Amino acid sequence: MKLIFEGTQEQLALLDAEFEMLKIEHGDNKLPRLREDYQTENLWCVADVQHTYDCTDEEALEVLEQALTNEATMEQIWFALDFHAEDNELTKKQ
Repeated sequence: MKLIFEGTQEQLALLDAEFEMLKIEHGDNKLPRLREDYQTENLWCVADVQHTYDCTDEEALEVLEQALTNEATMEQIWFALDFHAEDNELTKKQ
């Protein structure tokens, strides 16, 4: 199961502090952890598709899945990652 939290940085910091308190009370191994290694500020949703197309939630989700896993989309993301990594003077691994 995955949960996605939305809020200001202050609100999310409070949530993170609450999880830390729960860890102290119940131990680390009994609680889920918050992931911080995913970029989630630019999420696509069925409403994005439904803004332009007349479709059900299921149809919109299928369109999103196809568009975001499309080979051309993936190539463009890798191109953009390379471009911005080089722009930030990162060294590419061999």
